[in-house]
Amino acid sequence: MTVASHHAADSPGRPTARVNATTPTAPPPAARDRTERLALSCVIEGGEPAVAEVTAISGASAAWQQVRDGRFGEGLAERAAQLDLDRVLSRAARSRCRFVVPGDDEWPERLGDLRYCDEVQRRGGVPFGLWLRGPGHLARLAERSVAVVGSRTATPYGTTIATDLGAELAETGFTVVSGGAYGIDTAAHQGALAAAGPTIAVVANGVDVAYPQGNRKLFDWVAEHGLIVSELAPGTHPSRVRFLARNRLIAALSVGTVVVEAALRSGARNTASWASGCGRVLMAVPGSVESAMSAAPHLMIRNGQAVLVSNAAEVRELVSESGQATLPIPSGPVRETDALDPVRLSVYEAVPARRRVGAGEIALAAGVSVPTALAQLGALEDVGLVVSDDEGWRAVVRR
Repeated sequence: MTVASHHAADSPGRPTARVNATTPTAPPPAARDRTERLALSCVIEGGEPAVAEVTAISGASAAWQQVRDGRFGEGLAERAAQLDLDRVLSRAARSRCRFVVPGDDEWPERLGDLRYCDEVQRRGGVPFGLWLRGPGHLARLAERSVAVVGSRTATPYGTTIATDLGAELAETGFTVVSGGAYGIDTAAHQGALAAAGPTIAVVANGVDVAYPQGNRKLFDWVAEHGLIVSELAPGTHPSRVRFLARNRLIAALSVGTVVVEAALRSGARNTASWASGCGRVLMAVPGSVESAMSAAPHLMIRNGQAVLVSNAAEVRELVSESGQATLPIPSGPVRETDALDPVRLSVYEAVPARRRVGAGEIALAAGVSVPTALAQLGALEDVGLVVSDDEGWRAVVRR
């Protein structure tokens, strides 16, 4: 059935849920809004800023009507006229996926930040709704979540780091968000799944489409234990512009984004731009200065766009509430001389290790009196830092 047959009796041109034949009244506004948003998600490319802005200001009904009237081009008007919602909903039912919209319990409110971000490569705006596949509750999973993104052609170093980050973040209750692609994305998801933790795969196609095909088993695991998310209708296949639109969702859903490895021009760097635009914490993992895959993380760190992180504990410190997950200030190894007061330390440093000298020479080098030097040397000998005999004093060399 085409979308035209879903029109409410009191609102020509508006797609709605099917109305029972014995009940001629139109569906409630909330149901109409959901159906119109569903229709928009089937007809409009994700991240189309102009339609998203009309929806934000005037509502889904006004946006859908303008699409049908050709306000956004005859091509979209034709697509809207040919839309068969019954077919879409039938495929969604077979795929066991659901559609959530703003106001639903599962809708993450932080997605609203996308409305106030500048466009990135002509993409932007809040999604009309989201298609979900899996048992996870989107809003709850997104509440404490970290995106781990990077190159599809990751190095062994990058893959190891991403796997460890995914596992350690999941073990401590954070949801790992990524895009399901080869390389860093796959490693992050696998790390989270290995730790029996939650993970979200935000994809640039329908939630029932496995792309890349080689990750089909991974998507099945995510759908069984976590959540697959897309703003595109079931059955939709990926394209370059859809990947660019998808990246904004990864960034907006998460509290922070970690770029593990990425070339200077890459999808991961696009995601990083969205994270900065949404006011999220942006982090980057350093690598070899000779690795092209570390060029983007190094540039972001150098320009002050991203905070350098080397492990999950540092990530948790940055994305947790103030005062939580705070790390101790790192320091070098503890030395036996750390506890010495300034006078005793000066005497100790005046004692040579390769020859024996008298107390007078030590006192002169340390700038103290001979009685003071003798008192301090006795204390140092008690703790095994110096030794003495008839020839004088010598420092003990620790191996």
